[in-house]
Amino acid sequence: MCYSVYIVRCSDGTYYTGIAVDTERRLHEHNHSQKAARYTRARRPVVLVYTELHPDRSSAQKREYAIKQMTRDAKEALIKCD
Repeated sequence: MCYSVYIVRCSDGTYYTGIAVDTERRLHEHNHSQKAARYTRARRPVVLVYTELHPDRSSAQKREYAIKQMTRDAKEALIKCD
């Protein structure tokens, strides 16, 4: 099972980073469900702007943490290079 690390751009221009097995389902949840993260529920709609695949949950969580530690400019550079 592969895990995706993803970044979505919220309606207020901020970024949210997460992990999911099914990115499309998770994006739908962020936009339409109570299962969405509290952060994105208040900033709908969100748009998927970046994804990368990882072979296991552990490596995906480590990468998610690393991305969350990045500055906004670094995140934008990462998105732009994709």
